[in-house]
Amino acid sequence: MSRILIAEDEDRIAAFVEKGLRANGFGTEVVADGEAALAAAVTGDFDLVVLDLGLPRRDGFAVLRAMRAARVTTPVIILTARDSVHDTVAGLEGGADDYMTKPFRFEELLARVRLRLRPADRAPEVTVLRHDGLSLDLRTRRASVGEETVDLTAREFALLELFLRHPGQVLSRAQILSHVWGYDFDPGSNVVDVYVRTLRRKLGADRIETVRGMGYRLG
Repeated sequence: MSRILIAEDEDRIAAFVEKGLRANGFGTEVVADGEAALAAAVTGDFDLVVLDLGLPRRDGFAVLRAMRAARVTTPVIILTARDSVHDTVAGLEGGADDYMTKPFRFEELLARVRLRLRPADRAPEVTVLRHDGLSLDLRTRRASVGEETVDLTAREFALLELFLRHPGQVLSRAQILSHVWGYDFDPGSNVVDVYVRTLRRKLGADRIETVRGMGYRLG
């Protein structure tokens, strides 16, 4: 089991990332400041670090510089609210392997984590998802039903991607909200039902089944 260090001082985000990674089979440890992050990273006990830049005591840039100066080669994914080009370049040139900005979708973070942990000789990640005449090209962002291309918004695309990654599995509204809308969502919202109806209109009414009292399933 790969172990991931989560260096994040916002409890809500840290809990969201940890819960998602654990659900996907990773071991995790959360630290809330830069000193603790550096101390944990240099032990060599982790296979990857998810690093916030705005940490107390020692910021993420300083943690990253100290890690690389100590010859710690563990992959680092920066996860931060700082979205300027200057910060992105500084993070990557400082030794980060990837850079993501908040707010974010967990599915995207998970894909980047898996990419950084994948052995060099392992087959590349699937880039086209298919099920029962549906196809979704993750590179070109194109959806198709049979030979017909379907125009989807970014959120519709993310929702269909989630269903195609879990065909036949019942997904609760809470799961869908968490994966597609991220950590900052209203659990009482009916937005999932609205988007499912939209997908049904575009893909076919019988594609996505309602499982009463439980959620939705791609049939």
